[in-house]
Amino acid sequence: MWPILGLLVIGLGFSLERFWTLTRASVNTRKFLARLHNALQEGGIEAAAAECEKTPGPVASILHAGLSRANKGLEHVEKAITNAGSIEMAFLERGMIVLATVIVLAPMMGFTGTVSGMVGAFDSIKKANDISPAIVAGGISEALLTTLFGLVVAMIIQIFYNYFTSRIDKLIIDMEESSIELMDALVEMEEKKNQ
Repeated sequence: MWPILGLLVIGLGFSLERFWTLTRASVNTRKFLARLHNALQEGGIEAAAAECEKTPGPVASILHAGLSRANKGLEHVEKAITNAGSIEMAFLERGMIVLATVIVLAPMMGFTGTVSGMVGAFDSIKKANDISPAIVAGGISEALLTTLFGLVVAMIIQIFYNYFTSRIDKLIIDMEESSIELMDALVEMEEKKNQ
C-alpha cells in the first residue's frame, strides 16, 4: 500500500505542476491575434514583436521567434516558428511521462499486492492445515485492498492526464493556426511592399 500511496503523491504533485504551467500558458488566442494584426499594420514587425514579448504563453513565443527573423525572409520565419514550436511542445509535454508511468504502475503494484495476499492466505491454510474462512480472510482482504487502491490511484491520475492532454492539444492547434495567420500577414505585407 505504501508504494501505491507514494505513486499517488507523485502523480498529484506532477498534476499540480502541469495544471499551473498549462494555466499560465493559456491565452485568448483570438484577442491576441487581433492585437498582433493591429500592431503589424500600424507599427510593423517591431511593434508586432513587442506585442508578442508582453504576451505570455507558447503562441506568443513562437510568433516572436518568427518575427525576430522576418528581416531575413519568409523561409527563415517559417523555420524559426517550426523550431520554436518544437521547443514549446516539449515544454508543454514535460512531466506527462511521469503521469503515464503512475497510471501504469499503480494497478500493477495493486495486482502485486493481490498476489502477495493470496500467497499469504495459502501459507496460512498450509500452516493451519485447515480451510477456515477466518484463516484466509486476512490474506484475501490484503489482496482486494491493494488492487482497489491501485485502481483508484490510476483512475484519479488518468483523469488529470486526459485533461492535460486535451489542454496541450488545444495549445498546439492554437500555435499552428497562429503561425499560419502570421505567415499570411507577412506574405500580404511583402506583396504590398513590392507593389
